[in-house]
Amino acid sequence: MRTISIKYIILIVGFTGALYSCNTSRHFQRNTINTDNLFGNSATKDTATIANKPWRELFTDKYLQQLIQEGLDNNPDLLVAVQRVHEAEAYFLQGKAALLPGINGKGTVNYLRNPESIYPDGPLEVKSYQLGMEASWEIDLWGKLRSSKRAAYTNLLASDVGKKAVQTRLIATIAATYYSLSGLDSKLIITRQTVKNNIDLVETIKVLKESGKVTGAAVVQSEASRYAAEVTIPDLEQQITETENTLCLLLGRTPGTIERGKVDEQNIIPVLTTGVPAQLLDNRPDVMQAEFNVMSAFEITNNARASFYPALTLTASTGFVASDLKQLIDPKSIAVNIIGGLTQPIFNKKVNITRLKVARAQQEEALIYFRNTLLTAGQEVHNALSLYERSIQKIALRKLQLEALVKAVDYTKELLIYGSANYTEVLNAQTSLLSAQLSSVNDRLQQLDAVVSLYRALGGGWK
Repeated sequence: MRTISIKYIILIVGFTGALYSCNTSRHFQRNTINTDNLFGNSATKDTATIANKPWRELFTDKYLQQLIQEGLDNNPDLLVAVQRVHEAEAYFLQGKAALLPGINGKGTVNYLRNPESIYPDGPLEVKSYQLGMEASWEIDLWGKLRSSKRAAYTNLLASDVGKKAVQTRLIATIAATYYSLSGLDSKLIITRQTVKNNIDLVETIKVLKESGKVTGAAVVQSEASRYAAEVTIPDLEQQITETENTLCLLLGRTPGTIERGKVDEQNIIPVLTTGVPAQLLDNRPDVMQAEFNVMSAFEITNNARASFYPALTLTASTGFVASDLKQLIDPKSIAVNIIGGLTQPIFNKKVNITRLKVARAQQEEALIYFRNTLLTAGQEVHNALSLYERSIQKIALRKLQLEALVKAVDYTKELLIYGSANYTEVLNAQTSLLSAQLSSVNDRLQQLDAVVSLYRALGGGWK
């Protein structure tokens, strides 16, 4: 008897080892992604990055902070992303439940009338009643169900970081639009002041005409210059209205005015830290989402591979069975049925082969997309840094240009009064000054946009 027991133990251990060795479930290994020079020549070894800075510390304008918070609470795209997380969570919970047996309550009434030609001695009529429970369980020998569960879990993680990607993009879009709106305000103020200066110039030229120092052509030309500046005001006002409406849409509110500060009052952090490129893998949501998609595709491939192996199912049922309804609830009527089944695919019209080929192709596709997303992120960081550096250079040069043009306008006006300059020189100087002032606003907006773009490119805003 002891020899037989030892043989059974050896047989069970050997069978278990064979099943384990055949397990098709493989664990995902995070590939080593080369992030060298991902930021170009701007790469540093310092791990400090503005991506870890909360958005309230980066955007200190009180009006902008209120708008961003309102957008996070009401933006339609972000609300949709939250619902997608709920959907993915439901699928994950379903994937976990697939490892458990399915249990159903069952109550049936069967009636059968036999033909007399076959059963002349009866019984002609047979009735049976059944009340009980039935359970079915697929034993996950090859990791098929566990792979589905892990795929559902990575899809949940991908949906969650997808929501964070929407949040990061939303914060950056609100900030950039807010800065653009403030910039349009500054352009409108500059243009109106220029129109006022042009009106004063027209009056000066009219006085000079009466004294015979200029002709009527000078008066007409100065008036035309005044209207050339004034005619741009309605366009600026329309742009302000449209930009306000754009912000309202981002905030999930109806069109209306936006309370805001001045573009010159916006603070910029003195040092833009980017960290090391490898931090994008854990900071930038769309990069993280792409990697989770690779992991999900990997688990789906595991699931497809397991379809080639036999499926072991256990089915059990118990309950009361009787031919007379009065005898149904009787201990003598209890019945138990247990069935174990092993199904091995032999010919399935290439369904399993096709599923595996498609899964492998989709896994490779997800990996390619992940690498491209990472490259795009690095490019955006490099572009934002370059834009910030160029904007600083332009602001410094523009300051010198404005100083020179202000002097040019003042000098030509004085020379015009004393007859040493003609009116066209004054008009040209004022036109050049207006253009430079408007460009100065654009330079400031470019600097602010570079900070916003860098913050988003590094994955800031969701922490």
